[in-house]
Amino acid sequence: MTTRTEPPHAADEVSTLRGFLDYHRAVLREKCHDLTSEELRRRLPPSTMTLGGMLKHLALVESQWFSEIFLDRPLMSPFDTADWEADWDWDWNSAADDTKEELLALYDRAIVESERILEEALTRPEGLDALAARATRRGHRVSLRWILVHLVEEYAQHNGHADLIRESIDGRTGF
Repeated sequence: MTTRTEPPHAADEVSTLRGFLDYHRAVLREKCHDLTSEELRRRLPPSTMTLGGMLKHLALVESQWFSEIFLDRPLMSPFDTADWEADWDWDWNSAADDTKEELLALYDRAIVESERILEEALTRPEGLDALAARATRRGHRVSLRWILVHLVEEYAQHNGHADLIRESIDGRTGF
């Protein structure tokens, strides 16, 4: 089992935001770590969500916000060549074709790249106030602070889904 570290109870803003993001990343990884590839494909009807799809989706989310939006660079592979027009939910749907090892490696690679980008951004004088190079779909150039808070929000939402899916697989909850 992976271990997660609780976010700091009293720290500066950067450490607090990173602590919560790291915590939620670890929660998702724990929900998936001891399952088989087949179990990662299991759905909890009527939803089509799977834990494998969630891993791949959140790898995409990491790449979208840090690489594509913040730096205005291409998405990481395999997202950069996916046919999004043919399947808007390609990340969720294509995960059924991936093994557990492939999904976890992709997820981990996305986090490593996000952390690299974040470390570099935090060395700049603007710090958390640095604005994204690209506007969001709604036309806003958001700050690095906003991106971190949004990722915590995104992970928290999906970790709630992960709890329900995991419980439906083997009854485990609250770990």
